[in-house]
Amino acid sequence: MRIGEVAAKAGVSVRALRYYEEQDLLHSTRNRGGQRQYTADAVERVGLIRRLYSAGLPSRIVREVMSFAEAGGASPELVGLLTAERDRLDRQMTDLRDARDRLHACITEAHRDG
Repeated sequence: MRIGEVAAKAGVSVRALRYYEEQDLLHSTRNRGGQRQYTADAVERVGLIRRLYSAGLPSRIVREVMSFAEAGGASPELVGLLTAERDRLDRQMTDLRDARDRLHACITEAHRDG
């Protein structure tokens, strides 16, 4: 499959696919004309990469998860890695809720004074 076809089927830009290759998340070969060629599973792989990024995972972690996925699934190391990332996101969510509550208090105070 050519890069434009994968991009269209996966719902991403060609630039995103090139970035995924730069980050060693996606692999292609080159045909005689130098154009990228992807295997049939590339669209599914891009979908997983997108879900991991949308979950807030950095490229380094996405790369590790993809390596585990290639090796055959949910090893204890992968589960530990994902659990640690989930816990990190939980802490961030708590911090954001606290910041929102403080902002809400400031808005409430401003309405009382104004």
